[in-house]
Amino acid sequence: MSVIIFLIILSALIVVHELGHFLAARKFGIRVDEFGLGYPPLAKKLFKWKGADFTLNWLPFGGFVKIYGESPTEENAKSPESFQSKNRGIQAAVLVAGVFFNFLFAWLLISLGFMTGIPSPAGMDLPLTNPHTVITLVVPGSPAALAGFKVGDVIRSFTPEEATSYIKSSAGPIRFDIQRGKEILQKTVTPETGILPGTRAIGISMETIGTVRLPPHKALWQGLKTASALTWLTGKAIGTLISQAVLGRADLTAVTGPVGIVGMVGEIRQLGLSYLVTFTALLSINLSIINLLPFPALDGGRLVFVAIESATRKKIPPRFFNAVNAMGFALLIFLMILITVRDVRNIF
Repeated sequence: MSVIIFLIILSALIVVHELGHFLAARKFGIRVDEFGLGYPPLAKKLFKWKGADFTLNWLPFGGFVKIYGESPTEENAKSPESFQSKNRGIQAAVLVAGVFFNFLFAWLLISLGFMTGIPSPAGMDLPLTNPHTVITLVVPGSPAALAGFKVGDVIRSFTPEEATSYIKSSAGPIRFDIQRGKEILQKTVTPETGILPGTRAIGISMETIGTVRLPPHKALWQGLKTASALTWLTGKAIGTLISQAVLGRADLTAVTGPVGIVGMVGEIRQLGLSYLVTFTALLSINLSIINLLPFPALDGGRLVFVAIESATRKKIPPRFFNAVNAMGFALLIFLMILITVRDVRNIF
């Protein structure tokens, strides 16, 4: 079930991204030949809209859009319907549209969450109902991890302040009543020194989390603020990771691929639909930022080519452009394979 949910989420994120490219291209008079749901081979042509064939394909995840002239040739550069024939501002707008739609999608999901009830930490100056103590971090190899505590577990027996005080003062085993989904569990763990300096600890972080429900107009505004804040924090984290990687000091254990995300989906879906919707919004924001990275085959890499052509007033030779993008795509696939292999090894 986790795999199916992951494929649905991934497909939704990619289709939204490609829809942004599609609508922007048609807005500026660029021909779009096909909008594919899933990946080839072709299963069926569904309908035609705005001059493009909408198709259903056999590989049931993701999607794609074929924009005329996106991959330059001598022939398509001369057509007024070609991506290549448009000015640099229009080309940049079409490339950025996919990223923008992923942000809009995250905003919509978060706003819907606020309308229907979304988990939120205390202290955000929002109306909070049903507050409870939630584990937000479990340190690997800690007493809590060995006892089977998981992120998202609800501690029924203590508030965060009570639990922290009790752990610090206790030298013997402590029994916790844990709620995990609809299941009630009892976990016994003994605090240890050395996890935190100068005190006893079991290796968890806790926070008071409740449900926030807002009227539509407030939900949209709060959704925009939350999506913007998450975008800033995510972009900052990715930027830090890349800079640390360049310096050879990055901790890449936190980077995960499809296999790791499937495992995360499995854990999050047990917490409820609202958590899964929030997670999907966060993935959409991650996808938008990653696509803006100045790497060949990504939208950000194509934007670099547009910027170079704008500065030099010269066209980049199609053969060079396509070769660089092909190499970039191959490198991305290679990196994804490496991450996937590591994720599989971590499972076993």
